[in-house]
Amino acid sequence: MNKIVKVVLATIIMLGMSSVTLSADVAKGQKLYLKKLKDACGMNGAKMAAQHSQFEWETFKEEGTLADELKRICPKAPSDALDDKYLQHYYDFFYEYANDSGNVPSC
Repeated sequence: MNKIVKVVLATIIMLGMSSVTLSADVAKGQKLYLKKLKDACGMNGAKMAAQHSQFEWETFKEEGTLADELKRICPKAPSDALDDKYLQHYYDFFYEYANDSGNVPSC
């Protein structure tokens, strides 16, 4: 009985930790931007995020046009850098450091 309880608790802890790492976050968006888009865009993350307000970034995300807007701002961006799996992370980064947020990233 004691082993079963330990296994169940270990499973719960593992599932809890994996759900946190699977969600998008600002730091991951910043790292992805630096790795995949910075050179193609020709600007640092602060300047890129400041291209729009938080409302504008949110609108692009809700309308599903975030990739199109990124391609418009960064025409040299490779298409693999604009995959759906990255967009939520980019959005979190750009929203956090938008021109009306008052926050400044360190990149």
